[in-house]
Amino acid sequence: MEFNEKTFDRTVIYNGKIIDLEIHDVELPDGKTSKREIVNHNGAVAVCAITPENEVLLVKQYRKPVEKPLLEIPAGKLEEDEEREEAAKRELEEETGYIANDLSFITHMYGSPGFSNEKLSIYFSDNLSEGEMNLDDDEFVELHKVPIDKIKDLLDSDEIEDAKTIIGLQYILLNYNHSK
Repeated sequence: MEFNEKTFDRTVIYNGKIIDLEIHDVELPDGKTSKREIVNHNGAVAVCAITPENEVLLVKQYRKPVEKPLLEIPAGKLEEDEEREEAAKRELEEETGYIANDLSFITHMYGSPGFSNEKLSIYFSDNLSEGEMNLDDDEFVELHKVPIDKIKDLLDSDEIEDAKTIIGLQYILLNYNHSK
C-alpha cells in the first residue's frame, strides 16, 4: 500500500507571525477523502549547552498554550532564510548570554507531525564564552544553571515536560563525558 495523501483543495485560514493554518482536503490511500488541519511553521532550533563549570543552561518561560512556565533548553524559531546552526547560536546568546563557539548536531525532530510541519533541530555545545542576553520585547525568561550531576534527578522528578528538553538532557546523560 502506498502511504500518501493527495491534497486536492487547500484553504488558508490564518497567516500569522509564527504559524499559518490551513485546511487540506485530501484523498486517502484507499480512495476515500478526509480533511486535515495543518499548522505550517518555518522551523525551530534548540541548544543543549554546558558551561565550563559543568552546568546545563536551561530557561524558564511561561508557555501560554499549556498555561504554565516550563523549564527548557534554549530554543527559538528560524528567521526566514536563516541557517539552522546560525539560528541556534543566536538563540542561545539571546536567551542565556552565552556564545557557542562550536556546535554539534544532535537530531532533527517533528514534535507534532499529526498537525504541524515544524521541524526542530537540536544542537549541543560545551565550548561556551560569555556574551550578552538580548531577549525579544515580548520574551521573558529566567536563566537556570543546573549541575550535570542533577540532570537525572530533574528528569526523574517529571519537572521537565518539554520534548526537546527531554531529548537534549538524555543526550547529555548518554553521551557527555562528565569529567571534562
